Formats: sequence, C-alpha cells, structure tokens
Amino acid sequence: MENIRSVGLNVKCAHAHITDASHTSKAGGCTVQLAAIQVAVTRHQFLRLPFPFMLRFENLSKRYGDHIVFQGLRYDNGTGCVALNDEMGSGKTTLLGVLAGEIEPDAGDVWLAGHSLRTEPLKAKSMLAYVPDDCIAYPLLSGRAFLEEIASARQTALDSGVLELASRFGLAAHLEKRFEQMSFGTRKKIFLSATLLGKPAAVIADEPTGGLDAAARSVLVELFTTLARDRTVFFCSHDAAFVQACSAKTISFADLAPRA
Repeated sequence: MENIRSVGLNVKCAHAHITDASHTSKAGGCTVQLAAIQVAVTRHQFLRLPFPFMLRFENLSKRYGDHIVFQGLRYDNGTGCVALNDEMGSGKTTLLGVLAGEIEPDAGDVWLAGHSLRTEPLKAKSMLAYVPDDCIAYPLLSGRAFLEEIASARQTALDSGVLELASRFGLAAHLEKRFEQMSFGTRKKIFLSATLLGKPAAVIADEPTGGLDAAARSVLVELFTTLARDRTVFFCSHDAAFVQACSAKTISFADLAPRA
C-alpha cells in the first residue's frame, strides 16, 4: 500500500460531530432541508500555523510536447474557499494535480503551509488533503480499508467523527464495498470524508460535486465552509450555485497569469 501514503491526507484525527438543526442550503438549484453540519474540532484547536499562506505557488508551468497547458502561474491564499472556474480543457485538472504533487511541473514550485513540494515533498504532502476527479486510484480497496490505511499511514486510528460524516454522506451501506464496485458519486464521498482525517492546511478538490445528489451537496457545503475557517479549500467547479453557497472566491487562469 505504499502508493496510498502519497495521497496527501494528514491524519491526526480531527473529531467532528453533527449538531442541530433545521438548515436550508441551496446547491445545484435545489433547496434541501437537512441537519446542519458543524465540524467541531474537539481533540485539537483550529489550525494556528505560523505561515501567512496555506497555499502558494510561483511560476508554475506545464507542457505536453508542443502543447503549453499553462505557463508562469502564481497565486497565494491564506484561509477560505477558492473556486477555479475556466473553460473545459483549459488545464484545471492538470493544475490541481500539480498542486497536489501528483503531476511534476516543468517549472515553478508549490508551497503548502510554507513547505515546498520540490524540496520538502513529504512534509508538504502531509499538509494536504486531495480529492481527485475520478477517485478510483485504489480499485481493490474497500471504502473502510481506504480510510483505515490513510489513518494507519499517519499513525492514528480512524476517527468516529469521520465515520459520522460518512454516514451523513449516505455511505453507511457502502463502506465495505471495493472502489471498483462503487458508483462515481460514492467514491467521491469516500474521499471527501477523508478530508477530516487530520488537520490539512489545504484541501484541493477536482469537481467535488461530481456525482453527488442534492442532499450530499448540502453536506459538502457545510463541510467546505467549516474547513475554510482556518485553511484553504481550493477546488475547480462549474457549479455556480455550489460556489456561491460556499462563499468561495472565484478565479480563472487569467487571474493566475504573470503580472505585466
């Protein structure tokens, strides 16, 4: 399971619980009435890191052969939700893969809570939770085994709060299934539940609402807005209602381009 150790989820067991009450959330054009999630950290305080930026990158460039995907990108963010919204095929998934340390850039560097992916890759990835688009990197693992392997890699136990969040995502009946047996949305919800394992300074998610129904999207809004209180949640999405519900700052590649 060596590959699973590079998934970038730092796990020191943040304990989450569900609180009251009737909450109306609008996401994906649907108004859903459900219990509001308050992700409360009871074993640890919110992050108090001595770094001004949870996520920072400078001069990022990537090309495949003669095709330049992007060049000279730069950005930094402290806390809050940031939504990257641009044209299909513009390189959003490639950029997120670079930020997560899954794709090697041709130039530039990424810092996660002050740690360089080039010079301190293990330390940097320990500050990251990454939710890829397809979420099927581990087809033979069950959902529970995936969460337990991540917890074991970070020398902790699978926290009851993560299982509670998984239940809110409707995963109780699916945790024993292998990833290859799961629907796209179920795989996505397993990875999203894993963002509560530990205290990552940055959560990076590729189209996080993909495959989710309205109820799960409402749970995700609560999760992201709570995580964003003390860290960066950087995601790409064309779902304008979801972006608005998360109070996310919307950016495009033009905002990341080198300044004249």
